[in-house]
Amino acid sequence: MKTKTIFFSLFLLIIASLIPSIGQNVNFSGEWKLNREKTVLADNQLFLSGVKIQLKSDSLLTTRIYENGNGEEYTFDENLALDGTENKIVIYDMPRTSKVSKSETDGSLIIESTTTFNGEYGTEDFVAKETWKVDGEGKLLTIDFTNKMSGNETIGTNFYNKAESIN
Repeated sequence: MKTKTIFFSLFLLIIASLIPSIGQNVNFSGEWKLNREKTVLADNQLFLSGVKIQLKSDSLLTTRIYENGNGEEYTFDENLALDGTENKIVIYDMPRTSKVSKSETDGSLIIESTTTFNGEYGTEDFVAKETWKVDGEGKLLTIDFTNKMSGNETIGTNFYNKAESIN
C-alpha cells in the first residue's frame, strides 16, 4: 500500500510540473530588429530588416520593414487570421496573397505568401514560405525561409533580436 501511495504522489508531482509548460504561449509580440552579425545576407537583395508583431488569439498583425543594399526602407502592414484563411493586399502596386497557421506542436507560425509583380519578361510570382520561432527566453526570433521566383529557390535563416521597450 505504501508503494502505491509513493507512486501516486510521484505521478501527481510529475503532472503538476508539466501543466505550466503546456499552457505557455510563445510571445511573438513586440518589435524585432535583424541581428546582422548572426544573419547571412545575400548581396543586392531586399531583406527583412525588422518586424513589429501583434499576435492575438485569432490574428497576426505585422508591420514589415524591408531594406535594400543602399539602406532604403520599405514598409507595409499585414493583418492575417490565424485560421489559415487567405488575406489579399496590394503592396506598392503588387498584389499579395498570404495566410498564416500556428503549429500545435511547437507554437511556431508558418506564413505562406505569393506576391505578383511585373518582371523583365512580364508578370512573375514571388512565392515565400516562412517559419517563425521564438527562443525560450523570448529574446530571439528565428525566421527560416524558402523563396521561389523565376525558377530559382533561395533558402535561409534570419535572426532578430527583440527591441527593448521603454516604459
